[in-house]
Parts: sequence; C-alpha cells; structure tokens
Amino acid sequence: MIKLLMMLPNWLLLFLAGKKQIEIDGRKLHIPFQYLLKLSGNPFENLDDVSPDDFRNGFIAQSELSPSATPSVEWKDHEVEVAEGKIRVREYYSPSISSDAGLMFYHGGGFVIGNIETHHDLNTYLCNKLGSKVFSVEYRLSPENKFPIPLDDSFKAYKWAVASSEKLGIDPSKISVAGDSCGGNIAALVCIRSRKEGIQCPKAQLLLYPWTDLEMKSDSIESLNEGFSLTKPILEWFRKHYLNDLSEASLATASPLLEEELTNLPPAHICTAGFDPLRDEGKKYSEKLLEAGNQVTYKEYSGYIHLFANMQFIPGVKQSIDEICEGFKQMMN
Repeated sequence: MIKLLMMLPNWLLLFLAGKKQIEIDGRKLHIPFQYLLKLSGNPFENLDDVSPDDFRNGFIAQSELSPSATPSVEWKDHEVEVAEGKIRVREYYSPSISSDAGLMFYHGGGFVIGNIETHHDLNTYLCNKLGSKVFSVEYRLSPENKFPIPLDDSFKAYKWAVASSEKLGIDPSKISVAGDSCGGNIAALVCIRSRKEGIQCPKAQLLLYPWTDLEMKSDSIESLNEGFSLTKPILEWFRKHYLNDLSEASLATASPLLEEELTNLPPAHICTAGFDPLRDEGKKYSEKLLEAGNQVTYKEYSGYIHLFANMQFIPGVKQSIDEICEGFKQMMN
C-alpha cells in the first residue's frame, strides 16, 4: 500500500502529510519522505523499554518495503571462520558480469540490528549496477557481541576474500568495501586497519551516510535530533548496546573521524543525506580524507533522510542510487 501511495503527486502527498513542506537550514525535505515520516510516526516512544530483538524485528519489517531482488542476480552463502565461531558471507553474482572486481558490503543498523536479509535487495541491485560480485557480510551483532567484535568479524571477512580471491573469481587488488550507516563506519575502519597492518588495502570505499564519530558531537546531531527517522536517542541506544564503556567512543578504532593518520587510504565516494543527524560527520570525514591527500568525491542528497538507499520505492531514490553506482564504478575499476 505504501508503495502505491508514493505514486501520488507531490501536492497530494503534502496535503496528506498535513503541513507545509519542511525546510531546515535552507534544505527542503523531499515530499515523499515527509509523507512517509507522517505514516511511520514513532514506533518506539520509550527506548528504555525496547529490547534489541524488538528493534531487530521492526527493522526486518521495514526492510520488506524494499523493491524485490534484481531477477538477473543470483547468490550463494559462504561460511567464514572468525574468533570463536563462524559468520555468513553472501556472494551475489550474475552471468552477465565480466569484471573481476569485487565489493565487500557491510550492512547498517547501529551494530545492533540488520543482517544479510535486510540489505539483500539493495545488494542484488548493487551487483547488477556495478557489474561486479558483491559479498555481504553478516558480522555478529551487539550487545551479544560488543566492540570490537563486529569490526573484527568484518576485517576477517575482508581478509578471507583476499585470501580466497582465486576461488571466488575476483582480483585481490580490485576488492573494494562499502557500507551504510554503521556499515560505513566498518568499511572506513577496514581501510585504515588494512593500511596499518600492511595487508592489501581495498581498491576503493563507498560510504553511505556513515557513522564516523561515536562521540556524536557534530552540529547535525543536535539540529536533526528528532523527527527524521534516525534520532539522537536512537543513536545513543545503539551506542550503549555496542560499546563496553562510553569512553570507547573516543577511540579512533571505533570512530574513524578521530583517526589522526589518514594518509594513503583508498579512494572514497561518500554520500550523506540532508535530513540525517549523521550528515555533518560524514562530510567532515570526507574533508579530512581530502586534506590527507586522498582521492575523495562527496555528495549530499539534501532532501533525503537516513537509510535512503533501502527506500527505492520513494520517487527519485532509485535514480540517486544509479548515480552513486556510476560514480563508484569508476573508482572500483
């Protein structure tokens, strides 16, 4: 039903939203997003009463609004050994792929929610548009597995892809990383850690509205602290469940924006959303990478909200994802 409603003209969606178009700091909220926010409301009014499983189930239900998987793309699962267990990595491929590049994808969800399935449709789309294999990593979640376990799992998955590249049919020097939200945090840290440990660095990095600073000190955290899906209280809830202690937020191994040595990192394509509390820290990270001499492209989608890549049923978003893929494809190859 929501997908059908989004086909209505903007003037009618704005009327149904019951208020004039929202404008903050010169940015106008994309009207279909404004109506979507009106429909969704606030499912968790008191986060103190919300368990991780409650939030996970809600996120899974939300992900079902995504478009169906791209028909031409197939997939299979691999098991990767990590400390004290195994994780799943899903490989997406298509008979039409001729490139030997690969992409490691780390899903968002504040390190607490999300999985391979919540980002399945997006990854089939990325595989098709980028023309390369995509490997979606199901790192272990917090609070059952607190910092730095999700990061360690993700780094181990990247090293597995490099070591298994011949078997996987990809060039180890052409493996890029990508992630949305906390997945962007992970992708950025995989690049930094690879350089520090002297192993093959990713070819490029795609960071979609990344959570780069767990100290949460940027202006947009305050100016957009509520009303736009992702809120400051939700971010604080994620952080509480992820970190062993709040002091860990100031560690560069948790917050890539706080890393002092950012030279010699892979080319980065960074995208933010204008109505996202993580907007400013994503931009700041792009600026720090550029100042350190790295190749960086940055774009803010000024009328969008957090997690827009998973909302291709919103008019205009699919075209934006196509634009992102076109720019990043050049970096990958």
